[in-house]
Amino acid sequence: MGKKFIGFCDTLSRAGGILSGILIVAALLLILTEILIRSLFHGTLFITEEYSGYLMAALTFFALSFTLRERAHIRMVFLFSVLKGKARKVLEVYAYLVGALFSAVLTWTTFNFFWDSVVSQSRSMQISETYLAIPQSVLPLGAALLFLQFTAEAVRTILSPITESTPSREEKIEAASLGR
Repeated sequence: MGKKFIGFCDTLSRAGGILSGILIVAALLLILTEILIRSLFHGTLFITEEYSGYLMAALTFFALSFTLRERAHIRMVFLFSVLKGKARKVLEVYAYLVGALFSAVLTWTTFNFFWDSVVSQSRSMQISETYLAIPQSVLPLGAALLFLQFTAEAVRTILSPITESTPSREEKIEAASLGR
C-alpha cells in the first residue's frame, strides 16, 4: 500500500514537472510573439504581461512537488550530517510532516482564494478581463501536489531501513560541492 502511494505521488509530481516545462515554453513563445509583433508590425498582443505572469505562477506551483521529489529544494543538511541512525530518521520524518502541514494550509488558503473568485466571478482589471478563477485554479492544485509529495516522502522515509554509516544523497552532494 505504501509503495503504491509513493509511486502514485511520484508519478503526479513527475507530471507536474513536465507540465511546468511545457508552461515555461508557452511563456517563452508568448513573449517572443509579443517581441515580433512589436518589432515587425508596431503593435501588441495586450495580454503578454498578464498571461506570462499567470504562466509563471502556474509553472512555479506545478514544479514544487517535482522539485521536492528530486531533492532540488535548498536544504539545510547540517543536522543530518551530525545525526545518524534512528535519530536522523525521526528528524527526516518530522521535517516532512512539518512540510506536509505547511502545504496543507497552503492548499486550503489557495483554495479559498480560488473559490472566492468563483463565487464573486472576479475578472482581471486588464484589457482581457480574464475570469480569475481560471489562472487561480492552479494554485490549490500545485499546493495539493506538494502536500501529497511531502506525505509520500515521509512514508518513504518510514519504510526505508535505518542505516548507520551510508551517507545520504544530500551529504554526498554537499561533500562534493565543498571539495571533500
